[in-house]
Amino acid sequence: MRLFGFSLAVFALALGIAAHAAPGAGNPAHNRYKWKDAQGNLHFDDSLPTEALLLGYDVVNAQGIVVKHVNRPKTAEEMKADEAAAAEQAAHKHADEAQAKSDQQILAAYPNEHELVSSQNAQLDMMDQNIHATEASLQSQEKSLTEMLSHAADLDRNGKPVPATLQSQIESLRRNVEKQKTYITNKQQEKVDTEKKFSVELAHYRQLQARSQAQP
Repeated sequence: MRLFGFSLAVFALALGIAAHAAPGAGNPAHNRYKWKDAQGNLHFDDSLPTEALLLGYDVVNAQGIVVKHVNRPKTAEEMKADEAAAAEQAAHKHADEAQAKSDQQILAAYPNEHELVSSQNAQLDMMDQNIHATEASLQSQEKSLTEMLSHAADLDRNGKPVPATLQSQIESLRRNVEKQKTYITNKQQEKVDTEKKFSVELAHYRQLQARSQAQP
């Protein structure tokens, strides 16, 4: 069905071109068509065969000069590839524009390197404070957990049952301790990643400043 539809489209195109190019009043009858067949042989004719439509052709005037070139119809796969290439090109353009805007913003926000580094250090200090505060909370909860576990152990040694409320508190503290340990680990890794990001950002900022100063 796809081949049949494609053949109909080529046939319709041939009829349209033939009607447009037919000799008559207001239509130059001296233009001819030039194309190469599948074997690379060159052809000239006053009308367009289906082969020329499929392979592409040139319109030449009476002096043999090419006045128009018509490419062969693209396949569905080629059109899909063209769309993908156009989308990729648009994405690159958008990324370049976004980077240029970001560069302008960072230069406007930080007139010199000292101010940028100070801002970066302030953000790292806040991350450190957050980590230290969580570590202090973790130590407090670990101490409470140790005390509860010791109390539960004393009850057990004395043959007394451990109250359900105490068991629930122990389990809740255990979960909180594990959550805070995970949180601290994640925040420490986040700080490492941020330091790497800031290092790259600083190097890029220096390049922008050097480029800006080199401009007349």
